[in-house]
Amino acid sequence: MDQLKKQRVNYGIDAPVVVRNILLIGAGFLLLGIAAFFIFPRQLQWMGIVIGLICLFSFLVVSAEALYMIWSSKVGKFRERERLLDLVALRGDEKVLDVGCGRGLVLNAAAHRLTTGKAVGIDIWNKQDQSGNNPEVTRRNSLIEGVAERVEIVNGDARSMPFVDNEFDVVVSSLAIHNIPSSDDRYRAISEVMRVLKTGGRFAILDFQHTRDYAEAFKTLGAVHVRIVGPHWLIFPPVRIVTGRKGT
Repeated sequence: MDQLKKQRVNYGIDAPVVVRNILLIGAGFLLLGIAAFFIFPRQLQWMGIVIGLICLFSFLVVSAEALYMIWSSKVGKFRERERLLDLVALRGDEKVLDVGCGRGLVLNAAAHRLTTGKAVGIDIWNKQDQSGNNPEVTRRNSLIEGVAERVEIVNGDARSMPFVDNEFDVVVSSLAIHNIPSSDDRYRAISEVMRVLKTGGRFAILDFQHTRDYAEAFKTLGAVHVRIVGPHWLIFPPVRIVTGRKGT
């Protein structure tokens, strides 16, 4: 336990493959920009300067985007998770589900806000969605955070969750449902959120894509007080949060 206390919690880099590819593209622009200054003959040197400057500008733009995404993963998403949890106004006695919990960023923060309640995280732990995505990492993070006794981790798919109807008081999700490739399957995931929520239960879904579709799906499935909050720029790309309640 003493060794755990000395460890630092690590919630990884979101979309690590995307960040890597953007950095590689930036490196390519940099090399092309430098090369352009030298490969053109003297009579066309002006063209090399123009192309070189365009490439160097492109290098700066894509590098800034990659750095923004890294900052989002290391700083911005921590602030945004608090906004997400504020929107569901936990009392402390609820049973909370985090869909696509990853390494436990929102899951553990929810557990910190609970007293007699419980936070359950479900995921398939796809490493393309988050670096080092693994249930053992999630368990270790909950131990380091000191909330393991209030956390349960479940291996499962958002489209067919292994929970009974009306089991949870609150369902949250952050940057997860957009990873489901088809609109029909994303609708199934939203349907599952509604199925496992108790009547009157609250939900908050944070994402940077498809939020209007989520809101319409919730309305179709009988949710009330559905609204979209945002956009917020603490995460890149900017995110919105869909909130509401399960109707009667």
